Amino acid sequence: MLRRQDVGHRVVVRRIVGRQEDRPLFSDALGELVELTETELTIATAAGPLRVPLRDVHRAKRVPAARRPRAADVAALELAANDAWPAPVTARLGGWWLRCADGWTGRANSALAVGDPDRPLEAAVDAVTAWYAERGRPPMINAPMPLAAPVNALLDERGWATLPLVLVQTAAVPALAAGPAAGLPPAELLTRPGDEWLAMVAEHKGTLPPAAVRVLTGAPVARYAQVRDDAGLLAVGRGTITGDGWLGLSVVQTAARARRRGLGTHVCRELARWARAEGATRAFLQVEEANAAAVGLYARLGFGTHHTYLTRVGPAAA
Repeated sequence: MLRRQDVGHRVVVRRIVGRQEDRPLFSDALGELVELTETELTIATAAGPLRVPLRDVHRAKRVPAARRPRAADVAALELAANDAWPAPVTARLGGWWLRCADGWTGRANSALAVGDPDRPLEAAVDAVTAWYAERGRPPMINAPMPLAAPVNALLDERGWATLPLVLVQTAAVPALAAGPAAGLPPAELLTRPGDEWLAMVAEHKGTLPPAAVRVLTGAPVARYAQVRDDAGLLAVGRGTITGDGWLGLSVVQTAARARRRGLGTHVCRELARWARAEGATRAFLQVEEANAAAVGLYARLGFGTHHTYLTRVGPAAA
């Protein structure tokens, strides 16, 4: 049977669709699992979303992705994502990026293991540990899969901890931009985030130190979406354009009083319309596999998992 950690992955579900001569009739459905509750599951199939009550599920399991992305495509997307979330302090270790932002978010405080570190892996891990020790930070390595499988294997041997799996998901910008606003207030796009915008992000991400603001505002091409009513902000989101026409979506969030109104979808679509006008063709985002609500939202918008990554945390240098 499926579990919560299967959300975001490709699955096959055999379900009961009727009975004939006292025997059940079955039908198989293949797609991406976008939601799993105590009573039903939802998968995104080629024909659209399909909800299946758990009482009708005869058998269900995770299956391999339709295809694995090329290593070059994983590397290109990871580098575009790096530019979209720029740490204020960086250094190079061969092809790897070393990043530090005073501990604000794992992405901005880990070494990105993409490319050749220009030394044996053992020496590269030692260099990462030393670099973060100089800055008073625990060593962290962002290991995209399957590209960085050798790195993960070595870190397993060294006893590095593993943070929750992250899905790197993609969608086509034209499809993402389609759809009506459904009577919602307009989404305003700013070239710089205001204090209210930053305050809403802080509600989700915690206190924003100066390094955090530099991460959020450091991408060269960015827009900061906000939707408001007379009482204040309803929703915010951030879009960047980096790499070869990649729209990066991040910090999409809705005020507690305005949830379940489609505002997250509204923000993403408005940012996609801006990006389409700027020539972007593909969108990406990064979401923890365990965040079923967000994974479900993005699946309904047409996002699918391109690859995954693990953030590994090592012991501090002695």
